[in-house]
Amino acid sequence: MSFEATIHIDGGSRGNPGPASYAVVLKTDDGEVIEESGFLGQATNNVAEYTGLIKALELASKHGFKSIHINSDSELLVKQMAGEYRVKNEELKALFDEASALRRKFTKVNITHVRRELNKRADELCNITLDRQEGKEPKGAKVVTPKAVKQVTAISDGRVRGDCVECLESAKACWQRGDPLPDAAMVWDQLWSILEEAGVLRK
Repeated sequence: MSFEATIHIDGGSRGNPGPASYAVVLKTDDGEVIEESGFLGQATNNVAEYTGLIKALELASKHGFKSIHINSDSELLVKQMAGEYRVKNEELKALFDEASALRRKFTKVNITHVRRELNKRADELCNITLDRQEGKEPKGAKVVTPKAVKQVTAISDGRVRGDCVECLESAKACWQRGDPLPDAAMVWDQLWSILEEAGVLRK
């Protein structure tokens, strides 16, 4: 059976745990590309990797694919999903169970471990998302795909509100502790990035 879509996923955390993001790059057999990425707040690398897998399965299901090939540079995730490693962490166990339930909706799902250099675009999207949260302008190309490429963002309203509140609460905590206040322009840029990534605003 040929695969209807090939998907590259990634998740990363700066600090582990620390600011985390996920990314999904889905390519159909007729050449269409769909990209999705999002900020997760504070999380570990493994939580971010599993979130990428869950988002990939949700995205593929949403678009009606029944047979998919997923590539991940997380050997732990791939071996756990294959049953080669046990899932001992309770937080990961919940994500593992969610991913397993989503996987059963498909006719065929193949999950393969690939080297990081073969997962370049997904890794790039993760870093761009984290850079924007830190108020940095992404190096190189902007987060805009070619006209022939369709880009979607699937971030729930609840997550958007939560990320915005977390951004403001962080600034409030600095004020309460008597720490130097973050620059107002940086806080606004972080809020704007959250809303822009969720599709609420467009620069």
